[in-house]
Amino acid sequence: AEVMLVGEQPGDQEDRQGHPFVGPSGKLLDNALEEAGIDRNRVYITNSVKHFKFVVIERGRRLHKKPNAGEIRACNPWLQEEIRLLKPRVIVALGATAAQALLGKQFRVTQHRGEPVASELAEAVIATVHPSAVLRARDPDREQARQEFFRDMQSVAAYLRSHKPKVAGSR
Repeated sequence: AEVMLVGEQPGDQEDRQGHPFVGPSGKLLDNALEEAGIDRNRVYITNSVKHFKFVVIERGRRLHKKPNAGEIRACNPWLQEEIRLLKPRVIVALGATAAQALLGKQFRVTQHRGEPVASELAEAVIATVHPSAVLRARDPDREQARQEFFRDMQSVAAYLRSHKPKVAGSR
């Protein structure tokens, strides 16, 4: 895959179905990729943490709970192996947890959102917000958050168009 998308962890629907980004966040992600001209079937999607951490609330509903640093560290070897095997040109970090798992705890999505960052992991790592953050935004800010997220996916597509692939097997 030319593009690897890395989220935080599976959500409730993802955990139940066994596939990443199949819930409401996945629908928003699908729309953003489609508008940017990126074929989701040619994108590898994973998470920095491989298990769904949650608390049970009313009527057995499972509510996402942010993973801690130890859980992120424990899952990092699997993420690094996925990257090593796939050799993506661009890695898109969806949210702060994924960005910091890839680029270090000092990285701030708010300061480098949508910017290609040089990395040994791929030609570029581009960080943006997690689609669920867009869905949680309150009106009237939600539409602006959606537009900014879509613009970030368009930045990924523009990077792929403007930076021709290097010789096979190299970065």
